[in-house]
Amino acid sequence: MTPETVLKLTGITKRFGPLTANQSISLQLQRGEVLALLGENGAGKSTLMSILFGHYVADEGSIEVFGRPLPPGQPRAALAAGIGMVHQHFALADNLTALDNILLGTESLLAPVSHRGPAAARIRELATRFGLMVEPDARVADLSVGERQRVEILKALYRGAKILILDEPTAVLTPQESTALFATLRSMLAEGLSLIFISHKLDEVLAISDRIVVLRKGELVAEMPAARASKAQLAEIMVGRKVTLPARTDHAGHAAEVDEPPLLKLDRVTAAPESGGRGLRDFSLHVAAGEIVAIAGVAGNGQDVLADLLSGLLALQSGRIEFKGGPWPASPRALVQAGCGRVPEDRHHAGTIGDLPVWENAVLETYRGDRFAGRGFRNKPAAIRHAEKIVAEYDVRLTSIHAVTRTLSGGNMQKLILGRVLLETPQLVIVSQPTWGLDIGAVAYIHERLLAARARGAGVLLISEDLDEIFALADRIGVMHEGEVTEARPTSTWTIASIGLAMAGAAVEATV
Repeated sequence: MTPETVLKLTGITKRFGPLTANQSISLQLQRGEVLALLGENGAGKSTLMSILFGHYVADEGSIEVFGRPLPPGQPRAALAAGIGMVHQHFALADNLTALDNILLGTESLLAPVSHRGPAAARIRELATRFGLMVEPDARVADLSVGERQRVEILKALYRGAKILILDEPTAVLTPQESTALFATLRSMLAEGLSLIFISHKLDEVLAISDRIVVLRKGELVAEMPAARASKAQLAEIMVGRKVTLPARTDHAGHAAEVDEPPLLKLDRVTAAPESGGRGLRDFSLHVAAGEIVAIAGVAGNGQDVLADLLSGLLALQSGRIEFKGGPWPASPRALVQAGCGRVPEDRHHAGTIGDLPVWENAVLETYRGDRFAGRGFRNKPAAIRHAEKIVAEYDVRLTSIHAVTRTLSGGNMQKLILGRVLLETPQLVIVSQPTWGLDIGAVAYIHERLLAARARGAGVLLISEDLDEIFALADRIGVMHEGEVTEARPTSTWTIASIGLAMAGAAVEATV
């Protein structure tokens, strides 16, 4: 039998001024199929999905869903046609129950009563059918990350989704939760649902998808069965060149100089965020020169508090932090002057000021001497020369040094931040989620630079939710759960499975 086409995009073109985000893209999705959508940052994936979901209107082209034209620019029409989307960043109200979140927008505000009983029964039926077990009356704030994702999927299914778009669905899951998600997806496919799967994790793409399409610079450049594809082939198609991830080599290096105090030492530290939430409890860790120590964990277990504390943005409640055997610098300015660099998790809001030009962002955290300012005046020529050096040495691709920073792609913005930090040759680098949401080309480049910093003797504290990244870079790994951290053990003593268990709070013995 000929497969049923459930979705057809024909000649989709979208321009933003002089920029063509999508150029004449045509693709189809079949009933019960997983279509993987790949592309580096800025390739046009998000724009294409926004057009499909009605958030943007295409300049040219058409969309058909189950053989019927989809009205452009109408999210309600996309939902009614059976299109659902689970975003990478969940759109849930933490103070409401799972049931409340699923029902939001499905009932008229003028309705005299809410049909919560039948809705809860329907949700339990869907949860049982697809292995998405969530208690409808549970408050979202009390749910794990994996359970919150189930709520998002149930929300789409409750609305009658027959085509589901999943954007980086495993980015914040433990390995065990990812395995459970894939089992759920397979049961959904068996029931006739169709999936568009967007991910930078190529192993997962090859494991779950039937067909793969690749976008590059707004154009569809490849389409192939997943069974005939390889990671190396997909990476090369995505970025237009051969990509080789750098390999960490074991070395004695500076980390073996036991007579020296560690660069960073946290001893039984307690700290809490100003706005409430998960803090640090009895947290102990050290980072020596010439090593990368990674902190793994599911988002929301205190990693943001650790990063803010070590960036001088949060006060220590108890315990002690030392830098090279002495007191920890007390402010962000003192940290930079002492030789500490930081790469924050949120490149858009904490790493850069989006409305400033690139050259100004390049010198924002440089406080040494009077290189870029003096006597109340800014030394703009010196700042521009410094920015040009970062752009050249760190392969930041842009139209102009005067370009507004928010116009940069995620990968180029991250390279700018990394260059701003590493060009100062800090002794200690605190880097949080350095490659989150980036394509494999940008990942390879950033990994290479962090390993180069390690090789010259810098200590690196890496906070990451990407286990592939952690195993590729780290000399030692600690796992955070509910504000506490395991002993940071050599990477060779961990496995993906044991880290996943530790991320869920289980006690795990080291392997030899």
